[in-house]
Amino acid sequence: MKVGTDGVLLGAWCDVRNARKVLDVGTGTGLISLMVAQRNNEAVIDAIEIDYAASEEAAHNVANSPWADRISVINADFSEYTPRCKYDLIVSNPPYFSNGILPPDNSRMIARHCKTLTYDLLISKAASILVPGGGICIITPFEADNDITSLVSLNNLHICRKTFVRPKPNAKFKRILWQIGDEPCETIVDELQIEKENHHEYTSQYIDLTKDFYLKM
Repeated sequence: MKVGTDGVLLGAWCDVRNARKVLDVGTGTGLISLMVAQRNNEAVIDAIEIDYAASEEAAHNVANSPWADRISVINADFSEYTPRCKYDLIVSNPPYFSNGILPPDNSRMIARHCKTLTYDLLISKAASILVPGGGICIITPFEADNDITSLVSLNNLHICRKTFVRPKPNAKFKRILWQIGDEPCETIVDELQIEKENHHEYTSQYIDLTKDFYLKM
């Protein structure tokens, strides 16, 4: 599985300051778990992945990292997952193609389509396994704005921060980064642009956010 910009954005953006116990739902390659471990040297992370081959790849990546003692990769379906404890932070880069033609490869289908992990399941179950004062950080397509907002309200949660992401100047927003909490909070809304007008020339904003995770930036 490839490392995508969405995972890099979420791993660099999510608030890990007070997180001691973290759950990464749909970890894929383990990227976000590794980034959280790099940013918070006290966090202990459970990384769930439903696809066996992907979970094996994530376990290999974790084993070859400096943070292997703090990350556990679990091959499991989130809908059936029974945690041993509740979490300070739950992060997820969930599947995002809810409609359209499914790809022929089953692993790609699981990774990219809302068939096994819907937004409803993600938000409602995450809400039930948070510690008081805990938070959920996810990244979604811009088109999911109304759906996520409604699910947050239905589960008695609160939007603490929304970052609208556009790929380049004058382009439409493509993604939203969400920080959701179980306690009332003021909603901070901001924007992030990834590239300058010249293709593949990153903005200073994107560089400042992600520079610690690239070998060359």
